[in-house]
Amino acid sequence: MALEKYRAKRDFKVTPEPAGAVKKTGADSTLRFVVQKHAASRLHYDFRLEWQGVLVSWAVPKGPSMDPSVKRLAMAVEDHPLEYGSFEGVIPEGEYGGGTVMVWDYGTWEPEADAAAGFENGELKFSLHGKKLKGSWALVRTKGMRGDSRKTSWLLIKHRDRYASDADIVAEKPRSVVSKKLMAQIARAAGGDVEKAAKADPA
Repeated sequence: MALEKYRAKRDFKVTPEPAGAVKKTGADSTLRFVVQKHAASRLHYDFRLEWQGVLVSWAVPKGPSMDPSVKRLAMAVEDHPLEYGSFEGVIPEGEYGGGTVMVWDYGTWEPEADAAAGFENGELKFSLHGKKLKGSWALVRTKGMRGDSRKTSWLLIKHRDRYASDADIVAEKPRSVVSKKLMAQIARAAGGDVEKAAKADPA
């Protein structure tokens, strides 16, 4: 895993995103995760798991669901640097991913089985210990590609446990876990497109 694709898509003289580096982590290191709400050309949630010194990342169009009967599409995207996990602000319009970014949730995660095999075989089972997302989950790679996309399709699925719920967590908990702001407030503070960001907030 490396960051060449991540860096190739960004001009760090323009965007405030971190260039970062692959970090060496010990076998017993605590693994972090982050979910970032991202109002780019289309609103989505970036789901990221720390693994082998980077954040392995998926774009989840509708965001995570705590309902085990709901399977959320998760499109694999390029690995991001660990420093990206704390990024909240505005990517300039015209740049790759231009729009407002919120740290919607963060915490730690732990594999429930062999994680290396899970990433390779396309069936990763894990537990989340976040501010919003908790309990047992799975990421399952689907067969083939979706439409014309070259990105691999996965499904993000909540397992049945004491944290499972049919509540709409992305609607009920829309604020940043870092700043407590809504998307429009983040955009306003960073000089972004407030009107565009506001469309990602509750009505």
